[in-house]
Amino acid sequence: MIIVKELGRHFIFELFGCDPKALDDIKEIEKAMEEGAIESGLTIVGRVFYHFSPQGVTGVLVVAESHISIHTWPEFGYAALDVFTCSKDTDPMGVFSRMAELLKPASNSVVEMKRGIMKEGET
Repeated sequence: MIIVKELGRHFIFELFGCDPKALDDIKEIEKAMEEGAIESGLTIVGRVFYHFSPQGVTGVLVVAESHISIHTWPEFGYAALDVFTCSKDTDPMGVFSRMAELLKPASNSVVEMKRGIMKEGET
């Protein structure tokens, strides 16, 4: 019998038709990501956020369980949001929900990838 082990889950969220002002608000993006991380059961251990000139934000929350990252394009109304967690006790959808509340996308897509899938005995 083959037993499969999953080391992590990587969620890729694409948010289209977002509020351009919200996509350019570094303080609100950082706050929403922090709130989403806490709501998701993730433990924040570090952060880096950067505002581009003339517009756009990139940011990463390092969490004990892995990371959350965002990159925004206000001129296109688009945000790319990733959540990677190696804990089965977390719910990355909390991050997505909080960011969607802030950015108000007209549409979105979500892809979940299982990471580190191994057969029993593999290291």
